[in-house]
Amino acid sequence: MASLIMVRPGRDWQSTGGLFEWTLEFLIPRLDDHKTADWLRMVVAEELGSLWIPDLPGPGQEEIYKLLRTGVVAAAREQLPDGPGKGDALAQLRELVALTWD
Repeated sequence: MASLIMVRPGRDWQSTGGLFEWTLEFLIPRLDDHKTADWLRMVVAEELGSLWIPDLPGPGQEEIYKLLRTGVVAAAREQLPDGPGKGDALAQLRELVALTWD
């Protein structure tokens, strides 16, 4: 199942449901904004398959952008299992990071 993150208006990121969930699971424990973390937990628990970052409070948005820029690719390189799809997953995460910039 495909999942979607609207990173900024007009900038969407699509991935498999598994990579989407992994990305949110990466963010949740690192977020200081508890309301944003709770929202992401609900998205995962309810298997909603989409996240609209622009709908989150400003501090939560900026924290997500910072976490994606500073650690998601390195964490994926370390945590995702080796195999033929790992390179594609890392490339997709790099695309997600690129979408966070103004």
